[in-house]
Amino acid sequence: MTPHSQKPGSTGNQTCTGGILPSFQSAMHFDTFTGSSFETNCFLTSTESGTILIDAPQGAADWLAERGAKVTHLLLTHGHLDHTADAGKIKAAHGCIVGYHRDGTAMITQRDFFRRMGFDWDVDPVNADLSIDETPSLSVAGIDFQVLLVPGHCPGSLCFFAKEAQVLFGGDVLFAGGVGRWDLPGGSRELLLSGIREKLFPLGDDVQVLPGHGPATTIGRERKTNPYLAG
Repeated sequence: MTPHSQKPGSTGNQTCTGGILPSFQSAMHFDTFTGSSFETNCFLTSTESGTILIDAPQGAADWLAERGAKVTHLLLTHGHLDHTADAGKIKAAHGCIVGYHRDGTAMITQRDFFRRMGFDWDVDPVNADLSIDETPSLSVAGIDFQVLLVPGHCPGSLCFFAKEAQVLFGGDVLFAGGVGRWDLPGGSRELLLSGIREKLFPLGDDVQVLPGHGPATTIGRERKTNPYLAG
């Protein structure tokens, strides 16, 4: 869900090739789709070994169909519905491997999970084919990811760091000028901020961060200027 005390920076559904900032440069080629009323980003990248989609907001399934893309792996950064709404459709259409952290299982597999939290939302349940834990190395379709578990926004929140490209797919952990909200059930300000400082900052200032909402940023920029983390 949306950043804490920050409005997402993108508007509407959009497709961007090569990044979500005009100045963004990376050795990794990917396309970006922003969907749902929460303006949630997802990222599509292909290798000779397969095609990876990171997160599945509402509208992503139709976007993939329009592009004629065939997804082999769907990685979910966390279980909030704005990031998983189309996961079931994509699994059914593509027969892809779906991976997420076990702590997000209830959010992704229990149809009435968010109704019990007071939201008028139903989940399209999707079981994990791949249970993803924090690890220094996870190979997916030929890409070597370091996986970082950074709870605080919600349980089971993962960041996927593409080591060779120096790109972090950050989900709702760290944003340009903000951080993930911690006021929903399972959230913790202390866990979130300490996780960012202890796990993301050591990756290096030049690492590009592709967040779940809003524009791209860098670790260095957020270390110096993010009001929740600077100083």
